[in-house]
Amino acid sequence: MADELKDWFDAAYFRDLAGVVKAQHGAFPQARFVKDALDGLDDLALMARLERAAELLARHLPPVYEKALAVVLAVTPRYSGHFRALLGPAFVARCGRHDPLRSLDALRTMTRHGSAEFAVRHFLKDDLEATMAVMRTWAGDENHHVRRLASEGCRPRLPWSFRLEALVADPGPAIPILERLKADPEPYVRTSVANHLNDIGKDHPERMLDLVSGWDRSDPGTAWIVRHAYRSLIKAGHPRALALHGFGGVPQVDLRDLAVTPRAVPWQGVANLTFTLVSSGATAQRLAIDYVMH
Repeated sequence: MADELKDWFDAAYFRDLAGVVKAQHGAFPQARFVKDALDGLDDLALMARLERAAELLARHLPPVYEKALAVVLAVTPRYSGHFRALLGPAFVARCGRHDPLRSLDALRTMTRHGSAEFAVRHFLKDDLEATMAVMRTWAGDENHHVRRLASEGCRPRLPWSFRLEALVADPGPAIPILERLKADPEPYVRTSVANHLNDIGKDHPERMLDLVSGWDRSDPGTAWIVRHAYRSLIKAGHPRALALHGFGGVPQVDLRDLAVTPRAVPWQGVANLTFTLVSSGATAQRLAIDYVMH
């Protein structure tokens, strides 16, 4: 799988990229770019290939950021909807941190083609307050990709990226974004809000529960967000999270006849769990039943 993913940035891609950049900027050294891109390419993993593409654009495009950015913006739609579209945001993160307002506006445009969630984190790390102010305006954007970036980009523990330690310590600056998006009509946006809340719950469970317990869960979209925001706390057996889900008190059950077969599971094989759960209480119980793999 890793080999397949890194081949998104293969020799054919770099040749194609060189051609479309040349069409936008006639002075672009197309042959030199391709030669540099293919040097040792087989040894590079997925993210390293993405970074190479961004670095080579920075090397071979005009040194004036505004002019180079215009070329990258023009090229980005060619790879819309594909991981390759992350090249534009990667270029902005590499070359545009000295010009944050122009760069953040570019990320707002680029995220419609491929998410800028990794790139925007560099600007949050540089200036949390100013970048969060811009991202709070994104939460009201008409485009759902931009609204999703408002939540996803400032997740404290975003996978595949570095932690935003300031927001791990205090998620407060992101709360207005989550409040604004809690009933968003787009599932893509709501999923990000739920994941963001789940991140917060890992460090500040009571604060996250205080926030979502006050939300109007008669809205189906908001109710879905809240259920998914709790998932790590539910798995950890957090009493308040269980109670908010309708699981109250100590379960009165007996677990019998537990069997796991086969004892050794082959790669890509299947393990079967069978058991009998018997209620030992006098009244009906609502239970959350889970298992742990270790």
